[in-house]
Amino acid sequence: MSTLADLPTDVPGLVERMRERHRAAIADVPYAEVATLRIGGDEVASSGSVSPVIDPATGERWGSVPEASAAEVDAAVRAARAAFPAWAALAPSARADALRRMAAAIERRAEPLALTNTLENGSPIAETSGAAGNAASILRVFADLAGFLENPDIRPFPGGVNETLVARDPVGVCALIAPWNFPINLVVIKLAPALLAGCTVVIKPASPTPLSVRLLLDAADEAGIPPGVINLVTGSGATGDALVRHPDVDKVAFTGSTPVGRRIAAACGELLRPVTLELGGKSAAIVLPDADLDAMAGVLLRSCIRNTGQTCYISTRLIATPERYDELVEMVTSVIGAASVGDPLDPTTVFGPVATAAQQASVRGLIRAGVEEGARVTLGGDVPAPVAGGAFVAPTVFADVRADMRIAQEEIFGPVVTILPARDVDDAVAIANSTRFGLGGIVFGADEDAALRVARRVDTGSIGLNFFASNHFAPFGGRHDSGLGLEYGVEGLSAYLTPQSVHRRAR
Repeated sequence: MSTLADLPTDVPGLVERMRERHRAAIADVPYAEVATLRIGGDEVASSGSVSPVIDPATGERWGSVPEASAAEVDAAVRAARAAFPAWAALAPSARADALRRMAAAIERRAEPLALTNTLENGSPIAETSGAAGNAASILRVFADLAGFLENPDIRPFPGGVNETLVARDPVGVCALIAPWNFPINLVVIKLAPALLAGCTVVIKPASPTPLSVRLLLDAADEAGIPPGVINLVTGSGATGDALVRHPDVDKVAFTGSTPVGRRIAAACGELLRPVTLELGGKSAAIVLPDADLDAMAGVLLRSCIRNTGQTCYISTRLIATPERYDELVEMVTSVIGAASVGDPLDPTTVFGPVATAAQQASVRGLIRAGVEEGARVTLGGDVPAPVAGGAFVAPTVFADVRADMRIAQEEIFGPVVTILPARDVDDAVAIANSTRFGLGGIVFGADEDAALRVARRVDTGSIGLNFFASNHFAPFGGRHDSGLGLEYGVEGLSAYLTPQSVHRRAR
């Protein structure tokens, strides 16, 4: 079986062709060198320093954004506060109509949005080309929940003499802090419910991916969302900290790493401020003895190593009993080894670079740890990057992994999967539950009733039977170190509402 270990790292002309393609793409995107913040509907010149935006495929700087100061964060929050009363006063159906107009406006920006996203974080264009459609879907799903806000919720007292009207008010000004792996959709899953609820927001994107989010604000302007309802500040962790701790922010929603989530949770606890945290994962795919491995091969890349392994919920730990173990190792190694690695702007590429040079170093460090701890490499490993330059990592498969190894416990967030042997199904469930995370997961098995019984034993927020995908109508959230609170569905909308119980005589 061939592996990536012997691939040349500088195929003649490959790197230069990639650079030429990326330079052409940069010329086609609306935003590159940006000196302003979006505050109160205006482009506001920043007094802060400038941060470069790096193309992870080439390692070249292609854009920049300002580092918002504490004063500029304050101005953005004040703009959101000023816009709040009028936006909150609109009927939910009116806000829903605005979300639907914004969805259509985003779809009209699908191509520049995909290009910008790929240039920022190296996600393959085959992945980012779906970002606009997915964002539009999320907006429309939440728009369809307007009736939840408009229908009266009346609850009788015990005995039926009196009743209580449960009113739902928007929580207020929300800080939305997004990560770099899916910079559009992980903003929109916060933005859509916040806007429908009647909240106003300040968005702070991750520092590697600050430009694609601007296209969302353009779409909001086209949709007629009033100035100040959505504001944008860019910068590093210091900017995010100033936003989280601002005294006029009423709620924080964050997606990102567990260590940063802990710090945000501590700050919100100190301030008695509600917070939603969608954090890391180390999800497991349990392969039952009757699993259809041919069908599993068809969903493996999407379910277990999506977006070059930079997806929080993917099942990067595959667990199998002896009956299927060797066959599973062979299948996984073959499927991942056959997937193309290269220029993320090539539509045939499956694995692009990881998002940053720092992430590349982190992933390679964990690969070395796996080798040192005795895991068996069946593909890739600690070898030269398959493409010279940029932040590429060779896709890697480890077999014979023990549950106590670092590669089985820590979120790698790169193109690496681990395969763990289990004595039997009970042992497989125990291994699946042996990390501090609980975000996603899959059970592969031909008998779906039996697979469901196994799935219900896995301690995780979401789990799939023979595939994994998020349903925008259903709640999504993590257990334990994978986060607090829920996104999607009516539960995700409720996170941006504060109820008021009005007790009255029964009518």
